[in-house]
Amino acid sequence: MAPQLTDLCTLIQVFDMMVSIEFYCGKLGFAIAQQSPVIEEPYRHFNWALLQQGEVRLMLNTAYEAPERPHAIGPERRAAHADTILYFGCPDVDDAYRQLTAAGIDMRPPKTAPYGMKQISFKDPDGYDICLQWPA
Repeated sequence: MAPQLTDLCTLIQVFDMMVSIEFYCGKLGFAIAQQSPVIEEPYRHFNWALLQQGEVRLMLNTAYEAPERPHAIGPERRAAHADTILYFGCPDVDDAYRQLTAAGIDMRPPKTAPYGMKQISFKDPDGYDICLQWPA
């Protein structure tokens, strides 16, 4: 017999927590449900957050402790995310496309995949692919 599972919450490593918070909360409508304590030095930040929008949850964790963080995200870090795609259910893909492009997110118009899902795809600040989809 297997244990009963009720949901899944993905954890992704992010380069700059505040940039990621602005993206996921400011553009995708998540809210911070929990977070680690705020650290004031060498700049105001925190290292972990649980985000939630309705029943959807996503955890963010900083990839680097503040003193070790490089000045900029390198191409090798972005390339390492090529095999990770976050798929979110989204009942109105067309409206999401309008809202997100108006918010400055670069993406192609919605299309229907061969397996029947209407989708839009774009990248987050760390280069993770995000797909919003719903049955066509």
